[in-house]
Amino acid sequence: MSAEAISDILTRSASVKLATAEQCSDAAFEASRMIATALKGGGKLMICGNGGSAGDAQHLAAEFVATLDHQRPRAGLAAIALTTDTSLITAYSNDFGFDGIFSRQVETLGRKGDVLVGISTSGNSKNVVAAMNAARAGGISTIAFSGEAGGEICDHADITICVPSQTTMHIQEAHIALGHVITLTVEQLLGHG
Repeated sequence: MSAEAISDILTRSASVKLATAEQCSDAAFEASRMIATALKGGGKLMICGNGGSAGDAQHLAAEFVATLDHQRPRAGLAAIALTTDTSLITAYSNDFGFDGIFSRQVETLGRKGDVLVGISTSGNSKNVVAAMNAARAGGISTIAFSGEAGGEICDHADITICVPSQTTMHIQEAHIALGHVITLTVEQLLGHG
């Protein structure tokens, strides 16, 4: 790896974000409105994903509960990452299989008026698809974060945000940027900014 190769990777990452700005801003605004409406009505935001997307789920839940910008403190916003309860995840997957680790939580913790964000760079993570399906069955609104292929996750989403890339790391980089801007927009829609 050379400095030139590193520059090339960062340039490709920036181009994905520019394309995301062009192609995903409307969907991101609609997702922000959906989340703000749910929170204003006493609902909560649930977020799930695997691997790097699990990290993104936790990161975004933290932004909602803590605050996006510590220079502008505000009351916490109800959000939970379904990726954090290792006892539940390991118990359920050991006894029943990995595909139900998120859907079980949605069925148990979710209520009509909540929102579920499912994150999957491929769009085909079975446990995320199952969670989206469970959410819709329970009257819970759904938002899919995926890559340009979309995938099965989009069949179960009220709003889809498909980053225009096939490269996992660039999709994930755009997902966290979208999550930040959605958090900021939700804050503003709720009168916190």
